[in-house]
Amino acid sequence: MSWIHESPPYWDADKARIVAGAGPGIFDPTLTDQPKGTMLPNDWWRVEEDGKTVGFGWMDVTWGDAEILLAVDEKARGRGVGTFILDRLEAEARERGLHYLYNAVSDTHPQHDEVSRWLTERRFTASEDGKLLRAIVQPAKEAG
Repeated sequence: MSWIHESPPYWDADKARIVAGAGPGIFDPTLTDQPKGTMLPNDWWRVEEDGKTVGFGWMDVTWGDAEILLAVDEKARGRGVGTFILDRLEAEARERGLHYLYNAVSDTHPQHDEVSRWLTERRFTASEDGKLLRAIVQPAKEAG
């Protein structure tokens, strides 16, 4: 899989297919209701496999922490694409000296419990109300 930083990022057919196509209640409509060609804020990366876009990672940095979003093509789920994205987003946060990764799983997300469980299996801890999950950015692993 390839990890490609989009600079600058634009709303395109692949984002419409994967991000907006994920379905209602998953992502904020202010993110997904974009005309093609709209320049997007924050950092976006796309994941390509065999020349096809299979996922996206998004990061917004605020006060030394990184809010992240992940979107995986429905046909590519269960093949490690989400974990690949999460690992790369953490590496990006580490390189920037950020402290935490966090993700807010919307109450309207149709797979709220599954996504929350997936994140907690990857070191994320839920807030008291369960709406915000965060993980400490881990130091780079020593070569050896």
